[in-house]
Amino acid sequence: MILLKQVGYLLRKELKLELRSNYAISGILLYVLATVFVVYRVFIRLEPNVWNAMFWVVLLFASVNAVVKSFVQESGARQLYYYTLADPIAVILSKMIYNAALLLVISFLVWAGFVFFGGSPVKEMTLFLLALLLGSVGFSITFTFISAISAKADNNATLMAILAFPLVIPILMTVLKLTAGALRLLRDTSVNNDMLILLGIDLLLLAMALVLYPFLWRD
Repeated sequence: MILLKQVGYLLRKELKLELRSNYAISGILLYVLATVFVVYRVFIRLEPNVWNAMFWVVLLFASVNAVVKSFVQESGARQLYYYTLADPIAVILSKMIYNAALLLVISFLVWAGFVFFGGSPVKEMTLFLLALLLGSVGFSITFTFISAISAKADNNATLMAILAFPLVIPILMTVLKLTAGALRLLRDTSVNNDMLILLGIDLLLLAMALVLYPFLWRD
């Protein structure tokens, strides 16, 4: 119960900080709209398989820009203050939950941009939305934890790229297959298995982050 209260307080803190400096959201929105516009200016018309690939490429880079600031923007003094008040599990959970919600919003913005400029080839909406949900959660867990490691290494961008790449690839491969099914590009009967695989990857990454972050926190 105490852990849940701490997570709630930290979530409200994250929301207040975001509303106080809403230039971050504005910048991400500008990036999404400009990127989608450029994609459609270059391709004129996207075939469904290209639409699927470009959608996740834009969403991946927007996710990195949104989540990378999770720990980077916090000074050592603020982190020491958190250390005296909160459980490390509450800190990492609150950031992951907030970032997952933020990435879901960004996902719908990217989708809305693609629909506005060129329509949507999605045929199975439920499968597409589930893929968006699980993909956003996976990106949130991965980039939040990697951001925490990077912050401890003096915000080393190279380290973040090296650590994030092998963790993101399985998520990307699975969501690409799921959304290809939602666009009916594949006649695959293993959709439920792919969904369980993606859920398992998310849970495995979450467990890894919750186990390792307290040691990183005490460093």
